[in-house]
Amino acid sequence: MKIIIPMAGKGSRLRPHTLTVPKPLICVAGKPIVQRLVEDLAGAYQGKIEEVAFITGEFGATVENNLIQIAASIGAKGVIYKQDVPLGIAHAIGCAAPSLTGNCIIAFADTLFQANFRFNANEDGIIWTQRVEDPSAFGVVKIDMRNIITDFVEKPKYFVSNLAIVGIYYFKSGEYLQQQIDYLIQNDIKLRGEYQLTSVLENMKNAGTKFRTAIIEEWIDCGNKEAVVHANQRMLDIKNHEKLVMPSAKIKHSVVIPPCFIGENAVIENSIIGPYVSIGNNTTVKNSVVTNSVVGEETLIQDSNLSNSMIGNYVEYVGRKSELSISDYSKFNS
Repeated sequence: MKIIIPMAGKGSRLRPHTLTVPKPLICVAGKPIVQRLVEDLAGAYQGKIEEVAFITGEFGATVENNLIQIAASIGAKGVIYKQDVPLGIAHAIGCAAPSLTGNCIIAFADTLFQANFRFNANEDGIIWTQRVEDPSAFGVVKIDMRNIITDFVEKPKYFVSNLAIVGIYYFKSGEYLQQQIDYLIQNDIKLRGEYQLTSVLENMKNAGTKFRTAIIEEWIDCGNKEAVVHANQRMLDIKNHEKLVMPSAKIKHSVVIPPCFIGENAVIENSIIGPYVSIGNNTTVKNSVVTNSVVGEETLIQDSNLSNSMIGNYVEYVGRKSELSISDYSKFNS
């Protein structure tokens, strides 16, 4: 099995945090979003993951090396492909053509989930969905009595289904998927100016591919600051079996209310942390109260009361009570 992860988007809804760090490398509960995605897919699949292909923009060598290490951590080969021009998800997946061979899982890099991924690899394809209250904001599918998809509908104005496509797909044949992507591009078939994956899926269905639906138990979006803070909360609950307080962390005259992640060499002094807080590596928190927040690495929080906040890396924040979203390399003093 190969995992293909398109992640070339700019992450505009998460600015200013994504000005310095690509969205999939934003940390929740102590790990980058994309690392949690890869680990969860690998842990849920019963077979071996041979390769993880990441489709990126111009993220730089450091980010690419981090991605290769994420693949290596599950025993897979990591491969980097570039999407130089933002021409849609189908185009992005097509940039990974050499990796589209055999069984493939496609997963978007801003999606975390709870799901049962046991399935028969001989099926043509599987599209994971979740029931939603307002289908008009999503691409949805209609199904027959056997859970086989009969129609794809993008953001329906009228109710046709409440099964929203969440961004995780299985394809029995990566080669056939690539052929269909090539057909779309060669014939310049665009929707809203881009090559859409739903167009590829529709063509495959019409040609006889049987796509079955499977239900996601929980779908956790990481698209904006509020969503990341919520994702951090859910991951701390879900991953409470993990070691969340690193042995090298120094906690002095403080109270940590679980669940919380405290990173390597973090220093917590005269503070109350938690619940639902992640503190990055080498970060110091002094004389503060921090709840339901994500704090990056190499950051100083002092004499502050923070809640529902997202603080980047290399930040100095002293002496305020706030609900914040602060990007990397910022400095605030009251």
